[in-house]
Amino acid sequence: MVDWEAMDDSELVVKAQTGSQEAFGELVRRHRSKVFGYARSMVQEVHAAEDIVQDALIRAFLHLGKLVDVERFLPWMHRIVRNQAMSRFRREGQRQETSFTTLGAPASHNHDHPEMWDQLDYVLERVSLSMEKKSLQDEIPEERLMRLETQRMLLDIISCLKPRERQIFESHFFNQLSPQEIAKEFSLSSANVYQILSRSRKKVIQERIRVTVDSYIRTRRDWGIMSKVILSEDPIQEKGESWSTAGNVLHALAKAAGKNVSPAMVMGLTGLAFRMNILPENVHIAGPTAYDFADVFPRGLRNLGLTARVVDGMTPVIGVNANLLEDSAKSIKAIQKRDIHHALPEALDVIHHALDRGYPVMAWDLCIPEFGMVYGYDDERRVLFINECGRKDTLDYHNLGRGVLEEIFVLAVDASLHITFKDQLREAFHMIIEHYKGNELQAHVPAGAVKGISAYDAWCEAFRNKKVEPNGNAYNIAVFGDSKKYAAQFLSEVASSWNLTEDPHANMVELLVEAAETYRQTAEVFRKLHALFPYPTGGEPNGKEYASQAITLLEQAKSLEIKGVQQLEQILKTLN
Repeated sequence: MVDWEAMDDSELVVKAQTGSQEAFGELVRRHRSKVFGYARSMVQEVHAAEDIVQDALIRAFLHLGKLVDVERFLPWMHRIVRNQAMSRFRREGQRQETSFTTLGAPASHNHDHPEMWDQLDYVLERVSLSMEKKSLQDEIPEERLMRLETQRMLLDIISCLKPRERQIFESHFFNQLSPQEIAKEFSLSSANVYQILSRSRKKVIQERIRVTVDSYIRTRRDWGIMSKVILSEDPIQEKGESWSTAGNVLHALAKAAGKNVSPAMVMGLTGLAFRMNILPENVHIAGPTAYDFADVFPRGLRNLGLTARVVDGMTPVIGVNANLLEDSAKSIKAIQKRDIHHALPEALDVIHHALDRGYPVMAWDLCIPEFGMVYGYDDERRVLFINECGRKDTLDYHNLGRGVLEEIFVLAVDASLHITFKDQLREAFHMIIEHYKGNELQAHVPAGAVKGISAYDAWCEAFRNKKVEPNGNAYNIAVFGDSKKYAAQFLSEVASSWNLTEDPHANMVELLVEAAETYRQTAEVFRKLHALFPYPTGGEPNGKEYASQAITLLEQAKSLEIKGVQQLEQILKTLN
């Protein structure tokens, strides 16, 4: 039996974020008196403080997944309580506080059944009716209507539960009964109560997201901005020249934003041409994308003179190799069985905002774990128009984030900024060298991912251990070999466009040309690896002879790339 009392707050938060009702209950038991005391310090009346605490617990329950620093649960709760109190002050102004229970309590002449007042939806319904009457006389009607809308939304959310589930859910989260007390009241075992609470919490969270999206669309309709936007296909019609779908999409975004840059320049200035990440256990197919998108892409776009808005719903978990899944796992039926992603409302907002301004949006895992583009939307049909790896399709709003990996990442160009060519190069080379040396401070990177020059050693070790997955290994070779080719092209383009009159160092072009040749040679080594392990079949990487050849070639590539890094450092030194 789990000893919840022996766990510290951070352990309980982690457990609660995965759906453990026992863990959340222990957090509430442990801190409820402190939270109430904090609320009591801000309001004079006990019932008002209790209302604030109840509202705060509801919000904590619904948003616990957003708490990043799990060691700061109590300060996080205090912020929620403070926000609830401030909202209450703004709503009530100088008027006398009125408690939830007072608003809901039936008058003595009312013939309603008393037991109905134990049910949250009935209380909220009465509150809503009361607020509707008072909103006409309210000094700040907008705030009253906002509260009314929130209450109605909560009613909609709770309605997803079956009657029995709802009674148990309300008893625990709103009446603060323990699972043991609920078990006794409903003649159930504690195990059954825990199971029902866990299932109900998941349902409520999913329903909250669905209701939020519905409310978002209703708001667009009420504001008269329900629309259908499909951008010109010019910047998005091509399948892309690179094995890096991220590079292809970023190039399309740059073109749409008016940047006249080549694919090689995009790959170079964003650092993608020099990026090297390996998942060493079996050279998993996810290696080339095992980095923090929310850090790398905005920094790279700044080097192109663009700022970006990002919604990051990624996890550091290594997903499955989608190429090895049955088609049924990628079907619409499979997608609809997956949870609605918690970041969906925010992602839709970013997508609408960008498309309304004429910018396509970068998105991850629309149908498969690759980068694609959203180039249109239709609010009436609630669908997005997408282009992923050259394949165009539509995607229901609710299915964004329900791909194979159940992750959301969207990025939209926000604005242009002025940056000189030298500053573009300076920032890009700094970013590239930082990556090579493994000095990036990134979140959402799978545990065990090895990056930079060290990735070669991890890759060789996987061959020695004969644990290489053929399809994933072949994909890594194809992507990284293609990247080295773009690195050489990027350096050659910079050399061609360098204006000697702007820089006193006459050897800059020579340095760039030498570095380009180093990366051209590295790309040639990867071409030989690709011949040994063609994509998608992957050859026989765990065969003794093939593994030996692979290790020899990888060590050659490593030596060349070490030389390349030294050359890039010299270029950066010259730029500085």
